Amino acid sequence: MQKETSNSRSVVVLGGGSFGTAIANIVAGNGHDTRQWMRDSVRAEACREARENEKYLPGVALHPALCISSNLQEAVQGCDIVFIAIPSGSFRAVVRRLAPMLKPGTMLISTTKGIEHDHFHLMSEILREETAGMRVGVLSGPNFAKEIVEGHYTATVIASEDEKLCRDIQAALHSETFRVYSSQDVYGVELAGALKNIYAIITGMAAALDRGQNTISLLITRSLAEMMRFAEAMGADPMTLIGLAGVGDLILTCSSNLSRNYRVGYLVGKGKSLDRAVAEIGQVAEGVNTIRLIKKKAEEMGVYMPLVSAIYAILFEQRPIPEVIRHLMSGVQTFDVAYSAKP
Repeated sequence: MQKETSNSRSVVVLGGGSFGTAIANIVAGNGHDTRQWMRDSVRAEACREARENEKYLPGVALHPALCISSNLQEAVQGCDIVFIAIPSGSFRAVVRRLAPMLKPGTMLISTTKGIEHDHFHLMSEILREETAGMRVGVLSGPNFAKEIVEGHYTATVIASEDEKLCRDIQAALHSETFRVYSSQDVYGVELAGALKNIYAIITGMAAALDRGQNTISLLITRSLAEMMRFAEAMGADPMTLIGLAGVGDLILTCSSNLSRNYRVGYLVGKGKSLDRAVAEIGQVAEGVNTIRLIKKKAEEMGVYMPLVSAIYAILFEQRPIPEVIRHLMSGVQTFDVAYSAKP
């Protein structure tokens, strides 16, 4: 049943994947004029006819009020809010195409958890570079699309320096089962979303090797330490990473087979090549693209990230996993917690 709202907005979700579809369903259910754009006209037509995104969310009924189109101009016409759920490799091209179609002051919200492959640019930076006069935010958190549409209690973070934008997105997305918190640390929230994908790969490997919960706990907590070090070096607030967008998403992604990055790691841990693992997943696993960028950037900045180096060695240097593990376990034993509330 669609809510009645006196503050109805025109909203478009760009992207036909699982998360974009989940967001579109939430917004439509909240009574907003909601469209979803898909590049593939055949898939868009199939979704319109079946009222289901059979490839990414099979068995989930699309909201009756959700309009699906493969015509970008038609989809974004007059929209107040644009959610952009496009893989990082295509993000800039889509935004560049989108820019002339937008009215001034449109809210542009990235949901993409990745880093541009050719440059070290986060999605909010691309939005600012490719558009003018727009209001920019990012949405990130422990949000598996399948569980969102099944009505499991879920929370996420909207990050923007524009406080009114945060309130508007909270209003557009909030439902009985979906809660939206706010943050002003855009860079920290985005870095958290990109970085956690890397570490899901190594926990997937550990699971494939039948390592116990002690090992998984070790990997998750040391991953968080690396993420905080890197975020601080990049100018973000490391404390952002102890929230939903950081540790919340890290725990989720590193402990569930619903995570594409976890599944890639699991398949590699079972002896499959990276290319074969990615092909079997059949969707973009952002962590695979991100690991190269983070390793290079960490080395340039002198940030100590042994897990990143280990994952890179396994995926791209074909180093045997047992050898890499032995190297990790023989490393220098340093402080447990680098941050303190004490003066």
